Amino acid sequence: MNQVCFSFYYSINNGSDNTMKMKILSSNALKMIAIAAMTIDHLAWLLFPGYSTDGVALIMHIVGRLTAPIMIFFIVEGYFRTKDIKKYIRRMFVFALISHFAYALMFNKNFIPLQSSLFDQTSVMWTFALGLTALAISKSDNPKLKPWHKTVLVWVCLLAAFPADWSTPAAVSILYMGQNRNNFKKQTLWFMLFMALYTIVYAIFLNPLYGLLQICVALAIPLWRMYNGERGKWKGMKWLFYFYYPVHLAILGIIRIVFLSA
Repeated sequence: MNQVCFSFYYSINNGSDNTMKMKILSSNALKMIAIAAMTIDHLAWLLFPGYSTDGVALIMHIVGRLTAPIMIFFIVEGYFRTKDIKKYIRRMFVFALISHFAYALMFNKNFIPLQSSLFDQTSVMWTFALGLTALAISKSDNPKLKPWHKTVLVWVCLLAAFPADWSTPAAVSILYMGQNRNNFKKQTLWFMLFMALYTIVYAIFLNPLYGLLQICVALAIPLWRMYNGERGKWKGMKWLFYFYYPVHLAILGIIRIVFLSA
């Protein structure tokens, strides 16, 4: 029995033939899963406003928990694959700015953040942009940046993400997953630790049930494991998510105002 258990552990952690057979999803496929899950989640917020306890709404939100971890995973991958990290960061902040207004429209938020609350004041794109920036700073080889400079700047980024969707835990997940990119086990453990903290904060300050739902991000981990390291045939996926995110939020926001009078 011990030998069987050891063989199973070895195959999972050392890339045996069985493990390799599981790597069947390209980045395009995973991003399409993220887009579909995100759309389902946002439709749930539109059709079942507030913290609904309806079973259909809860299932839709559980499906929606796949999106953030997949995007966090690919932001980390993007850092290591991009040819120009500064351009990548600028692009993230541009789309964070654009997405803010679409997010506010969809979720009935004030266009000027922090007017009524510290939570969920802007979109997750702001969180992602700051997490990417923190990762870039931590790995910078700029001689002008001393270690304490990096520490201060990273903390500024992480704290600045607090008022946004998915908040500081998502930003720090990008940081630690990037620092442990070649160790899937450590990436997963750090991610789940920070998501557990997010679950607690969400449950205390926003809603207990919906706080617990956040831990369903764990459902995305097997999908990470199935990533084969390839982009896929279509080159346009890189831009689809950037544009789809604010556009679909804006459309749902218009539907909310015009047809649901909410």
